[in-house]
Amino acid sequence: MENNPRIFFFSDTANTDIMDIYHKTFIKNYCAPTDTVCKERVWKLHVSAVPAAGYSLQTGIAGVISANGAFCTDNNDQTKLSVVVLSVAYTQNRQFIFPVITNIWSAENKYNFTGDWRFYQYPQYTYGLGGESSVRNADLMDYSFVTVRESVLKELAKDIYYGIGYGIDCHWNITEAGNADGSVSDFERYNQVTDKAEARSSVSSGLLFSYLYDNRKNSINPEQGTFFNVLIRPNFTFLGSDNSWQSLTIDYRRYIHMSPNSKNVLAFWSYFWLTHGPCPYLDLPSTQWDTYTHTGRGYIQSRFRGISLLDLESEYRFGITSNGFLGGVVFADVESVPDWPNGRFSSVAPGCGAGLRIKINKHSNTNLSVDYGFGLNGSGGLYVNLGELF
Repeated sequence: MENNPRIFFFSDTANTDIMDIYHKTFIKNYCAPTDTVCKERVWKLHVSAVPAAGYSLQTGIAGVISANGAFCTDNNDQTKLSVVVLSVAYTQNRQFIFPVITNIWSAENKYNFTGDWRFYQYPQYTYGLGGESSVRNADLMDYSFVTVRESVLKELAKDIYYGIGYGIDCHWNITEAGNADGSVSDFERYNQVTDKAEARSSVSSGLLFSYLYDNRKNSINPEQGTFFNVLIRPNFTFLGSDNSWQSLTIDYRRYIHMSPNSKNVLAFWSYFWLTHGPCPYLDLPSTQWDTYTHTGRGYIQSRFRGISLLDLESEYRFGITSNGFLGGVVFADVESVPDWPNGRFSSVAPGCGAGLRIKINKHSNTNLSVDYGFGLNGSGGLYVNLGELF
């Protein structure tokens, strides 16, 4: 009998990914393997990769290669999944983007090693400070950006960790076109207040102090559990920082498995980011400048910027096909930054949308996420990611 890809596509096979679809379509008598990452030998790497052309509000058309690698450091079923995420992109707007993000768990979860390395060559519009900033004052900036952040966390009790690290953020060759109406931009005004009138470069260098509670087994696609992280970063001139200033981020995520008979998940995310002191303009809290650039779906990156940021998101993830190959999400979010310079929260920016999930790798449970979000005043955008957005 000939292979029938349509029947296989909608079959009841428990867990099907894109390679199963390919093999079943083109290889006779194919039998899909059923193994999972942490039940295989130690350090076996499962790679998911997607070369693609994409589009986003901040990049225009982009050529992207995105990949993640997942593995376990021992055969203990309780050991959490270690993940390395990287991508390379070049865009219509002459942007080059190269991030590498790591989350490594040692044997029996005794230690957690986290890293965030990235290089950007990044022409991009900014829109001023505060929740009342206007798209009419879009200010085209151009700069190069490198960040290196590494932390090691030690287990204090089951799923509870504390640790220390180091982070440095460097911006250079900063230029701006200025506001379209010729008025003084918030970039200029802010730098005058912080005594850095030229502001053609900035260096922030500081220590990272972390507290973590994480009982999720798979951070690529959590099906249940809680993640709670508090990160304090004091930047010091004796470490090379231009100024001494501090930041605090509080990241809370909750995943509720809706039924034992399905993999549907209700997910919540709250993200609070606060700065104190003369923080460089481009290091200020801003839309989609969290580690994974995912806050504020429905708005362009850097749309809202301030001395602090609060983002709340919820998402319902559900299956479409019984074999797990296709799924969907509906989501809603709201974001707020305080006005500048008075520091009062006077407005919110809600967003909502829906998306599709395609199973790329069943072993690491990696989905290709394709979402479209809507915001206020006609704002909207397409968001593509390898793995869940939070």
